[in-house]
Amino acid sequence: MPEYKAPLRDMQFLIDEVFDFHAGYAAMGASDATPDMVSAILGEGAKFCEQVLAPLNRSGDEEECQINDGVVTTPKGFKEAFAQYVEGGWNGLAADPAYGGQGLPSSLGLIVSEMVGSSNLSWGMYPGLTHGAMSAIHAHGSDEQKNTYLSKLTEGSWTGTMCLTEAHCGTDLGLIKTRAVPQADGSYAITGSKIFISAGEHDLSENIVHLVLAKLPDAPAGTRGISLFIVPKFVPDAQGEAGTRNGVSCGSIEHKMGIKASATCVMNFDDATGYLIGEANKGLNCMFTMMNHARLGTGMQGLCLGETSFQGAIKYANDRLQMRALTGAKAPEKSADPIIVHPDVRRMLLTMKALNEGNRALAYFTAQLIDQAHSAASAEQREEAENLLAFLTPICKAFMTESGLEVTNHGMQVLGGHGFIREWGMEQLVRDCRIALIYEGTNGIQALDLLGRKVLGSQGKLLRGFTKIVHKFCESQAEHPQLKGYVAQLSGLNQQWGALTQKIGMAAMKNPDEVGAASMDYLMYSGYVILGYFWLRMAEVAEQKLAAGTDDAAFYQAKLATCEFYFKRLLPRTATYLAGAEAGSECLMRLPAEHFAL
Repeated sequence: MPEYKAPLRDMQFLIDEVFDFHAGYAAMGASDATPDMVSAILGEGAKFCEQVLAPLNRSGDEEECQINDGVVTTPKGFKEAFAQYVEGGWNGLAADPAYGGQGLPSSLGLIVSEMVGSSNLSWGMYPGLTHGAMSAIHAHGSDEQKNTYLSKLTEGSWTGTMCLTEAHCGTDLGLIKTRAVPQADGSYAITGSKIFISAGEHDLSENIVHLVLAKLPDAPAGTRGISLFIVPKFVPDAQGEAGTRNGVSCGSIEHKMGIKASATCVMNFDDATGYLIGEANKGLNCMFTMMNHARLGTGMQGLCLGETSFQGAIKYANDRLQMRALTGAKAPEKSADPIIVHPDVRRMLLTMKALNEGNRALAYFTAQLIDQAHSAASAEQREEAENLLAFLTPICKAFMTESGLEVTNHGMQVLGGHGFIREWGMEQLVRDCRIALIYEGTNGIQALDLLGRKVLGSQGKLLRGFTKIVHKFCESQAEHPQLKGYVAQLSGLNQQWGALTQKIGMAAMKNPDEVGAASMDYLMYSGYVILGYFWLRMAEVAEQKLAAGTDDAAFYQAKLATCEFYFKRLLPRTATYLAGAEAGSECLMRLPAEHFAL
């Protein structure tokens, strides 16, 4: 298994030098989030992830979760690691102090979650789902609900889930059949089954709090009739402790391709006691708070697994001896040269590096927007951050997972036959990454959300919010001595982005299928342009540091070399996605459906 080491230098580069998180923290009044405190938290988080979580990654994959008479047990060491995580206060790092949290910025919590996901994604699913449940209850719960659940969820003695999917419906939640019948005491009797519920049942905590979508008896049809309910495994007693067992049970756990140590459950609700959260028939609005949190977290999983794969590939490429370099022996004292001297291996490694580091910049920028949306001084600033978040969230989820899968595949390929063998751990990273393209809304759904709802649905307003940022940056750097060629390349694509959007929008006015036909290519085009912007921001900082003189010249030179590779080798992929987005729906829809029958 690759020996994961948290990329602290790269993380600090973004936090300190590119995005200046500390100025943002000062502006939002996060006085505890000093540079020294942030550095200490990242350092201690790295130790926990490297020393406690990473050693459990392969063993957890091999042992998997087990179920016996509805009781689910996690692999050996998971429960002890969770107890250590909770004891260290990591679960409440960015949670509200009113409920026992430390109140540190959300962005810092997301950065710590990168290390957790990179070291052991399956384990990280358990606290990850809890954080989503906490955000939904905090945003939409009553004071009584917050007081009952948030302290327990924050301290980690209780964990959370979200229960959306049913066997007959995935994305089309308007088809759900789970029912909620009002009771005399103000509670509801919840009946139905949910599938694919991550962390639905396990042995890590004393209680599990399910957030369940269901319909009231008189609910309107479709998504307008969905309500959200808190359904705990054990109903809290008068003292707020886990009381009587509720009518909630795990029917089975899925046998999956990847994330095998994460319990993916079929959850059955049999007249289970539930409590309405938010307004009746407004459950989807409440759930979106949790889903948006989960979509950003899922996007980061592409980065997490890509980082671990890159680390494994780099070590192997430096150690593995195969053939001589085409330009002559580079290690004449050895029987052959290490494979890192070969151009095609470099192509794979640089692709991995460029996508990982570009995705990390995108993730950290988005994390900063979450802070601003919650805590910016003015309503105008908060709205601007919310709009940028709305635009970037589907891109983060889909582009980062698509490119993360590419990165893990490259990592496996670098190892050749050994990459396909289980003991090296590279194939596990591919398997674990594959689900990220599917859950929290498939990437096709994310693409439709981006193009249909966010971009065309806002008449281009949300897109312009980001393209203006790129335009201003390109204007300011148009004459940069070293970067102006890349700036011109990005500026041209930024203008093309707007023209492409307008062309699709005009076509969609005549045929709505044009949106669905173009959406995935459009999203990938958008992702590559966005990473181009962040690579130029990183390169600009690197040029400044080198010009000023630095003891860390190799780090900044590597940034510039990777930026060059990105602009010459990866950003040109936009031409293919442009052609696909402009190709229209006719070639997709011409063949009658019956021709696809066996």
